[in-house]
Amino acid sequence: MVSIVALPASAHDGDRHRTPKVEISAVQADSPGRDNRSNRSLNGEWVEITNNTRHSVDLDGWTLKDEDGHRYTFDDVRLAGRSTIRIHTGEGRDTRTDLYQDRRNYVWDNHSDTATLRDDRGRVVDTESWGGRHHHNH
Repeated sequence: MVSIVALPASAHDGDRHRTPKVEISAVQADSPGRDNRSNRSLNGEWVEITNNTRHSVDLDGWTLKDEDGHRYTFDDVRLAGRSTIRIHTGEGRDTRTDLYQDRRNYVWDNHSDTATLRDDRGRVVDTESWGGRHHHNH
């Protein structure tokens, strides 16, 4: 079963009426099929980042990180206005719509993890969490 996590805009913390200029719009943490570490399976695991503005955004130096500290740094990437880019875990040739972390192992935890997008100054732009580990029992 393919589970794609996409939260409504209201789920974002802070000012609910303001959509982030750049946001993590979708995550597929559990790649379809068996987790056999094939490159195809690794690339079935991805995070999508969407630019909600009309202007292109320079992502150079921005980072995408998981809870375990695996970090992907964007290198000289421009995200056009109103467009989405998909960051795959495995190996491939970067294009305007798809980037590859060139890893040989999965990054995103299938059950629960948090993806954090930071700008080149290290400020958190958006986070996306899934799974149950974050709910604290009172």
